[in-house]
Amino acid sequence: MRSTRFHIAHPRAPRSPRTFAPRRLSSLALALLASASLATAGMAPVAAATAADTTSASVSKPATTTAAPAAIAWEHRLRPTVIKAGDAQPAWSLSERMAHYRVPGVAVAILRDGKVVSSRGYGVRDSVSREPIDAQTLFSTGSVSKVVTAATTLRLSAAGKLDLDRNVNDYLKQWQVPADPKWPDARITLRMLMSHTGGFNVHGFPDLQPGEPLPSLLQTLNGQPPSKTEAVRLIHAPGAQQDYSGGGVTIEQAVIEAVDAHGLDAVARREVFEPLHMRRSGFIAELPATTANVARAHDEKGQPTALPRGWESFPELGASGLWTNADDLAAFVAALLGSYRGSNDFLPRALATAMMTEVAPGNFGLGPRLNGVGRGRVFHHGGANDHYYAWIEGHLDSGDGLVVLTNGAEGDRLITEIRNAVTDAAHWPLNEPVHSVTLAADAVASADYRGNYRLDPRQPMDLRGVLADMFDVESLAIGGDDAGAITLQAAGSKRVHPLLPLTPNRYVAPEISVPATTLQVEFHRGADGRVHALTVLCGESRAHYLRE
Repeated sequence: MRSTRFHIAHPRAPRSPRTFAPRRLSSLALALLASASLATAGMAPVAAATAADTTSASVSKPATTTAAPAAIAWEHRLRPTVIKAGDAQPAWSLSERMAHYRVPGVAVAILRDGKVVSSRGYGVRDSVSREPIDAQTLFSTGSVSKVVTAATTLRLSAAGKLDLDRNVNDYLKQWQVPADPKWPDARITLRMLMSHTGGFNVHGFPDLQPGEPLPSLLQTLNGQPPSKTEAVRLIHAPGAQQDYSGGGVTIEQAVIEAVDAHGLDAVARREVFEPLHMRRSGFIAELPATTANVARAHDEKGQPTALPRGWESFPELGASGLWTNADDLAAFVAALLGSYRGSNDFLPRALATAMMTEVAPGNFGLGPRLNGVGRGRVFHHGGANDHYYAWIEGHLDSGDGLVVLTNGAEGDRLITEIRNAVTDAAHWPLNEPVHSVTLAADAVASADYRGNYRLDPRQPMDLRGVLADMFDVESLAIGGDDAGAITLQAAGSKRVHPLLPLTPNRYVAPEISVPATTLQVEFHRGADGRVHALTVLCGESRAHYLRE
């Protein structure tokens, strides 16, 4: 999987939490940093080729589609999030941006008022064989898996089998959360694990190539070979801050499997996949090479990788092991929306509301991330492996939603532009383009902004929120030139990010893509005329830095 914590680095630069070492996964931070077979798992048959399996498709046309008349036309409206002053807003076509990013295949589903109005594939499963993508094509979804795992946990909670606020060690059998002398009375709950406030390490997990041995759940938790990550351990006081942790979700998986005699896939099949008719979905550590209609993995050049099979393995099932398709994932988003809005009983409405409410001090609910207010309230989650990127979102007021699946190493960039296009075409009340402005160099004392700034230790974590996780930066350097250009650089990073003005004292970082919002910097000039601080803004979260 991809790198995770935001350290103002290139979106694909592998970074560890504090040492910039092994790869980890978090779609949010990633966006910022510009073993059963399908048959034995009880899925619908997939070995037989469909009509779509024997035809070819142009990237510019959908391979197969199940679209209602209410579907919207978005395929020629792709655009960036930030538009520089003086530049016209582009309207790129999906086909040209797929070619630009060398992403061979995409599947997109759109929901309106809780119903799927369009679910279709674009491009090809394999850039060599040219087999077309359709709405039933399987993709690895990375961390979108965590939301399905969360839904499984909530269904067990609704049935009285799990208490979200009970110490998880009361459930765990083969493994226990190790005692830590720094927090001798630590009490870890499912609510903490699902909202990434449990205080655990192991942000994400590396993809495993065909033929590599797969670690068991116990080996992953203990950091024992063939696991490639360290043992899952506390690194913060439980509940003190948000720190995205695939390790924490792996503990959640262990709890599920401790209270149910079956593995995660079997429990999720009973609680989620079968009730929602998700017939081609499953938590699968190693998808068999004989599986039909699978989107193959492709590298940055658009060439097949993870050969000879064509895809990696993802043994950390609850955190990243979901294989699914656009049809199935759209049904899942519709079920969460319906539960929240009271139109179905997949989850009790009280639990669905809890799922869609932030757990302080972060922006996660019980599984998904949350952004916005009123009609712009949205839940979302991304998934990011080495060569697969996925996205889901649901608009809690209107019941609208979006699913995007890709099979290329640059898919995260493409997903951002697809989301922008669908947002514009559907007239959703969020995600509007951010237009920078032109400031006269002699009219703004931007040179006053230059200097070093250090994180204010007095700021409450509840206000810092998600930035304590994805923007874990102790000090910043603001640079620029005499023409008025402003740049942002994190301590320890060689990458310098340009900032574009929105007002004389507020700037946006156009190269740092943040799902459902942008990263902005506001400078504070006091009554004495001097700039004494700055604030980094991301959605509702604020990180305050004092000038040194």
